Order: sequence, then structure tokens, then C-alpha cells
Amino acid sequence: MPYITLNSAEPGIRGLLRYRPETGRPLSELAEVLLRGPGTLTPGERELIAAYVSALNECRYCSASHAACAAAQLPGGMAVVEQVRSDAGSAPVSAKLKTLLAIAAVFCMFNRYVDGLATVAPEDPALYAAGAQRLITDGYLPPGEPPSP
Repeated sequence: MPYITLNSAEPGIRGLLRYRPETGRPLSELAEVLLRGPGTLTPGERELIAAYVSALNECRYCSASHAACAAAQLPGGMAVVEQVRSDAGSAPVSAKLKTLLAIAAVFCMFNRYVDGLATVAPEDPALYAAGAQRLITDGYLPPGEPPSP
């Protein structure tokens, strides 16, 4: 049970983002840029970094949701995600990605936000897979809201 009363039954960070839209919106925009904006990494590789860091931080909701998003977008799917989570150094990913896995930090903040307030983290992997499809299609911003200028 969350430590605060949320105005949404949505699990994990989604409930927190709805609870405080004035902080939720900038956090959603940050996630959108980091995970889906222009860059040299694919969205799947970025989600893999988020899944890896979240697993290290033992943030069940973030680890499961980003793992599902990564698996849905990477050749090799969940098998690659699991290899990275168990031993990033020997996983079948690029040297560049291995280096980035060692220095990723922004997800530590998101993990602390989610776990620090004891948000709901469902057990059912199907819920995370459905959420992954929504994020791949619609992104991290709240439904119906365009990016800020």
C-alpha cells in the first residue's frame, strides 16, 4: 500500500505522475526525451538501460515495466534483457551499450520515487507487457497532452 493517498489506482510511477501533475509532467517529458527522443541508441537499448539500472536498484515496478518495453523492441527479446540483468559484461550487446549500462543514473531517481513512496507493483507480467505496448505506441507523456514547447 502506498505511503500517500494517490488519486489514481494506476501502479508504480504512473500513479505518482497523476497525483502531482505539476511535477509529473516534467518527469514524463524527461522520460520521453531520454527513452524516445533523437539519439544514437535505439529505444529498445534505452529501455534496456532503464531495466538494468532498475533491477540493480531492486525497483520491481520499474524493472518489470522497462524490461517488457526493451524486450518488445530488441532482437532477442526478453532473453537478451535477462542476460544483461544477470551479467552485463558478457551479454550480447555492443561495447558502447555495456559502457552506458555502467554509468546510467537518471533511473536511480525514478526508482527512488517509485519505491520511496511504496507504489503498487503488480506481479502479473502481462500487465507490464500491455503497458510496454502502450509506451511504445504513445510514449511517456500523459494521454492527449502534446510535448511542452
